[in-house]
Amino acid sequence: MAVLVLRLAGPLQSWGISSKFNTRESGTEPSKSGVIGMIAAALGRRRSEPVGDLAALRFGVRKDQEGRIIEDFHMAHIPEGAHNKPNSYLTRRYYISDAIFLAALEGDRGKLEEIDEALRHPTFPLYMGRRSCPPSGRVSMGIFEGSLEEILNGFEWQAAEWYKKKRRNEEIHLETVIDSEDGREELDDIPVSFDQKRRAYRRRTVERKIIRGRAFHSDGHGIGTDHDAMAELREEVLQ
Repeated sequence: MAVLVLRLAGPLQSWGISSKFNTRESGTEPSKSGVIGMIAAALGRRRSEPVGDLAALRFGVRKDQEGRIIEDFHMAHIPEGAHNKPNSYLTRRYYISDAIFLAALEGDRGKLEEIDEALRHPTFPLYMGRRSCPPSGRVSMGIFEGSLEEILNGFEWQAAEWYKKKRRNEEIHLETVIDSEDGREELDDIPVSFDQKRRAYRRRTVERKIIRGRAFHSDGHGIGTDHDAMAELREEVLQ
């Protein structure tokens, strides 16, 4: 089986699957619907176009650098007089700050090659959940042979160097969240339509596991030239 691996890193990410009204929440890891939306944008698909072929791919995530949830107060505006409501209102928006995830898609190699090419040369800009959250560096890490579990369990640890130094005396445990028919957790997270007039989602079941005590030495899978503009400042703080 072929597996396409994505590295999702950036100052901010936001992966909401249950946001309502003026509170826009974020999950603690990338959602399947959010990643499928990013891929659809890379392929040049409009919101009204079907995404069933993408949603059918098996999906999994590994939390390499969990980051932290932060809250932002945002003032939204609507045209004066629209809907007979005030034209300004306060919203709460939540983001994951300073996180790095591995996301993986398992399925037909031909489809994965099409996605891989699109992510390297996207039609529309890529963003991680919201337009204000562009990814840092290369997103697609390539296509590998094996199961989703094998790839996520064995892939090189993708945390930033400052984060690895911070945890250099700890045993590293990484959580995975993978599509599974035997999973005990249900998420309203399979996109049926991204059309703004009739957005629709189906539920999926996932299984959460912890990869315990791995050394995560380099095995040739990864990026060795990732630029971190804050590296020198963090180095001083850690010393």
